[in-house]
Amino acid sequence: MFSYLCPEVRVPADHPLRQIRGMTDRILIELSPCFSEMYSEIGRPSIPPEKLLRALLLQVLYTIRSERMLMEQLNYNLLFRWFVGLNMDDPVWDVTVFTKNRARLLGADVARSFFNLVVATANERGLMSNEHFTVDGTLLEACAGLKSFKRRDAKEKDTNHDSGNPTVNFHGETRRNETHKSTTDPEALLARKGAGKEAKLSYSGNVLMDNRYGLAADVEVLQADGLAERAAAVVMVTSIAVEHRVTVGADKGYDVTTFVEEMRNLNATPHVAPKERGSAIDGRTMRHEGYKISQQRRKRVEEIFGWMKTVGGMRKLRHRGLDLVNWMFTLAAAAYNLVRIRNLAMIVG
Repeated sequence: MFSYLCPEVRVPADHPLRQIRGMTDRILIELSPCFSEMYSEIGRPSIPPEKLLRALLLQVLYTIRSERMLMEQLNYNLLFRWFVGLNMDDPVWDVTVFTKNRARLLGADVARSFFNLVVATANERGLMSNEHFTVDGTLLEACAGLKSFKRRDAKEKDTNHDSGNPTVNFHGETRRNETHKSTTDPEALLARKGAGKEAKLSYSGNVLMDNRYGLAADVEVLQADGLAERAAAVVMVTSIAVEHRVTVGADKGYDVTTFVEEMRNLNATPHVAPKERGSAIDGRTMRHEGYKISQQRRKRVEEIFGWMKTVGGMRKLRHRGLDLVNWMFTLAAAAYNLVRIRNLAMIVG
């Protein structure tokens, strides 16, 4: 028996992935020159970068926790095969080959280029104001346990304990990033979000949100050294506050004199929530109606973090190293924007 049906016929016309794939295909066409440079002229044919990126998008959109499970889904899930561009009888890639080919996308910084083109798509559809923004950061729990956080000058000791999960007694020991580091992910730092919270090996994920419809305008991942949120905010605002004045909303954690002055030097009005004592924000800023609106809209940035952690798999990282974490965080933000643009298209047209 032979079947003449293709995956395109089996996917419903109103399926949410259709609009997302349409936007993705148009963006990938613009990235085609970059992809052409990745193809090797010698050796066996590798995974096409376009299909590789589509598969990684599916991993984010459907909260698939590992690349091995992603390959299993591609083997029998007709919807996934259609989105990636595989026919019914096309073989699925080996998970090790898939992981090694992903390194090419990391080297070319494809996630950043893809994210920028998604933002450009939102601008073309009039979904971004480019005048009023919000900045905020969150801790991303690293793919490393506290048992791996050891003294930098410690010598390896031969023990009879389980090497995979050794018994470690670190209670009562003062552990700091200056004296300790993780043997699993050396770039992850010990950090906590607030008083009374437990400290975990983490990275600092930061988002610059456009206030009109809550789309991510820029993202940045830095080491969680306690100053990363304000440093990332300066980097992201620098990329937008060039030709015209903008407003930047933030919580009271950004109410620092150096940050407020830096924003004003960048032609950005800091709509920062004031601290109870020693605030760097004065009445000249808070008296305007726009300040009140910024304080209302800035809370929507938590929706981006919530989606990226619960759906996008950013709550507990699966990758190690600042570059790779930054790459995956940027791709997750691009996926969030694609879903948001698709939903807004049904509301605002």
